[in-house]
Amino acid sequence: METNRQKKIGGVLQKDLVDILQGEIRKNGITNLVISVSKVSVTTDLSVATVHLSIFPQDKAAETLAAIKTNTALIKHDLAQRVKLQLRKVPNLTFYIDDSLDYIEKIDNALSAKENPIENRDLLERRKKS
Repeated sequence: METNRQKKIGGVLQKDLVDILQGEIRKNGITNLVISVSKVSVTTDLSVATVHLSIFPQDKAAETLAAIKTNTALIKHDLAQRVKLQLRKVPNLTFYIDDSLDYIEKIDNALSAKENPIENRDLLERRKKS
C-alpha cells in the first residue's frame, strides 16, 4: 500500500510528465498522437518511479514507447528542472504501456453480449480444446 507521501510525489511527477511528453509532441510537430500518463507509482525509498502510459492510436504504441525509453535521460533532466524545489532527488523512470483500457473494452464487449461467454462457451480459455 502506498503512503501519502508516495501518492503526492506520484501526483507531482504525473502532472509534470504529462506536460513534458505532450510538449515534446507539439514541439516536434507530431500529429495524430496522444500520450497520457495514467498512473505513476513510486517505490517506498523514492528511488524508482513506474510510469504507465496510454498511447493512442494503439498501432503506434510500441514505436512511441521505444522512443520514450531511449530519451529517458532527457525526460528525467527536464523533470528535475521542474521539480527541483519539491524533490531533492528525482527517481529513476521506468515506462510501461497501460493496457487497462483494452482490458476494460474486452470486459465491456463480453458483458454487452458481443462475445457472450455464457452463450458461446468456446470463448472461455479453460473450455477450449487444443
